[in-house]
Amino acid sequence: MTLSLWDIGIVLAYVIGVLALGFYLSKKSSKNLNSYFLGGNELPWYYLGLSNASGMFDISGTMWSVGILFVYGLKSAWLPWLWPVWNQVFVFVYLAIWMRRSNVMTGAEWITFRFGDGKGAKLSHIIIVIFAVISVLGFIAYFFEGIGKYCTAILPWDFGFDFFGYQISSARSYALLICGLTSLYTVKGGMHSVVATEVMQFVIMTIACVGVGIVAYTMVSAEQIAAVVPKTWDKLWFGWNLDLDWSNTTFPQVNNKIASDGFDLFGILFMLMVLKGVFASIAGPVPSYDMQRILATKTPAEAAKMSFLTICVLYVPRYFMIIGFAVLALVYLGPEMAAMGDNIDFEQVLPMAINKFLPVGLKGLMLAGFLAAFMGTFAAFVNSAPAYIVNDIYKKYINPGAPDKKLVQLSILSSLALVMVGIAFGFNAGSLNSLILWLSSSLYGGYVAANILKWIWWRFSGNGYFWGMLFGLIGSTVKFIFFPEYVDIFVFPIIFFFALIGCIVGTFLEPLPNREQVKSFYQKTKPWGFWGPIKSEVMTENPNFRPNIDFKRDAFNIVIGIIWQMAQVVIPLYFMLRQNTEMVIWSAVLILTSVLLKRYWWDNLEKV
Repeated sequence: MTLSLWDIGIVLAYVIGVLALGFYLSKKSSKNLNSYFLGGNELPWYYLGLSNASGMFDISGTMWSVGILFVYGLKSAWLPWLWPVWNQVFVFVYLAIWMRRSNVMTGAEWITFRFGDGKGAKLSHIIIVIFAVISVLGFIAYFFEGIGKYCTAILPWDFGFDFFGYQISSARSYALLICGLTSLYTVKGGMHSVVATEVMQFVIMTIACVGVGIVAYTMVSAEQIAAVVPKTWDKLWFGWNLDLDWSNTTFPQVNNKIASDGFDLFGILFMLMVLKGVFASIAGPVPSYDMQRILATKTPAEAAKMSFLTICVLYVPRYFMIIGFAVLALVYLGPEMAAMGDNIDFEQVLPMAINKFLPVGLKGLMLAGFLAAFMGTFAAFVNSAPAYIVNDIYKKYINPGAPDKKLVQLSILSSLALVMVGIAFGFNAGSLNSLILWLSSSLYGGYVAANILKWIWWRFSGNGYFWGMLFGLIGSTVKFIFFPEYVDIFVFPIIFFFALIGCIVGTFLEPLPNREQVKSFYQKTKPWGFWGPIKSEVMTENPNFRPNIDFKRDAFNIVIGIIWQMAQVVIPLYFMLRQNTEMVIWSAVLILTSVLLKRYWWDNLEKV
């Protein structure tokens, strides 16, 4: 593909601008660890919300979303429930408030706040650090794989080279270059530069999304789409079976993709996604950039608003672009897709569509936008993980009296080390789909059990947390190494049950230690759940304490919030397919759920 001078100029201007902004703000982050990792808790919640949305607008996930929409049609709107995407609803309804009340810096430090500082608590503290580092390394590898594929398909230059007899492909070269540039401003500027650049990146990405949607809407008609897809492709609802047969279409090879994914039993898949999704959402955010944004807000109420804004600004523009690229590929990329033979690489749908359909200027903006999406997400992860190494290992166990300057320097070094190790993993990564399924189902399956119980059960101890997390990590690792052929989501219940056994056994190995710390946690956080004995003791010692009685209201808001978020996903899909009746119905659903959330959630934040 050839790029015009305008397109190249837009991309270069973006890269120079984001680097300049990152370095300009670096002085604000060099004061101490709180300033470096949390922005000194002085950043406005709406900036953090836009930053969080930018971090979730990653290029690898977008390539995957375009690919599954191409294959599964409107039913693909359910597949992101694998993560689950609606965990943010649980976060903004109540978890962000509970978490922000802790006033800590990292998820591992939160564990000390929950369990105290005994032997079991220290073991649980160490295991969450290990989990955080492993998950960040996995995501860095995932991003590295995605940006390499994207750049090779989009950019016209061959950057492959020989490195002491080892051939570095063009995709790897592009990925190394962009990861290196992103790491520069991230490790230099810390949280201030990450948030500022991500806000700018989100604006660019949103403009590009709208532009792509407009191009697709004017180029593709509903009749053209119907002519190249199976009959049930444009239906959101489903039965026990997927019932999607591509045999008599332009792309019969798509059936191979469905078979390899193992999603034909869609009804069972859906039930497992809901089961896993509810458990994973109650467990709360994993120790990464999402949790970091929550801890960086000024107050618990602002933490909730920040998470709410993340959903508000993310889904409509993103899915407007995703459906735009998918329908352009379906209607116009038949020869190119057929040329791939029986094994179509659906992760190439997005870059191929950019190559063929976007005009001069918009193509450059799209390239800059996706670079922004990648750099924003990559930077968010790179900035979050070193806090666990420096704050939770070095400062806590090795050198508690280390000066702030040294801690910031070590944070920069640990960021660079994590990037290099993550990139090494990326060189050996498989497809984006396999990485996504492992990260969302196997690895997080081992995380869920212990992190549900930490919120809702008074008797759960640091020892139980450690053994639950350890059993979960062992289970997910065994699955990944020895049973890669099994679909990850179907293995989730086994890994969850295995981790739950570790939680129960570890908890009852000893009497509850640190009872006073558990009471302090309960009194400060005010969770609902099974807290009977601790609740009685706290209320006896502090008659003015008012326990949390909002479980029913929170549960109602969660159900409404999931429907509200789903409406934002499907409205742009129905709009592009000209299914106006369905679009109007879901728009009405969006308005109604917004009104209910305003009354039963937003209006109650002042009481937090």
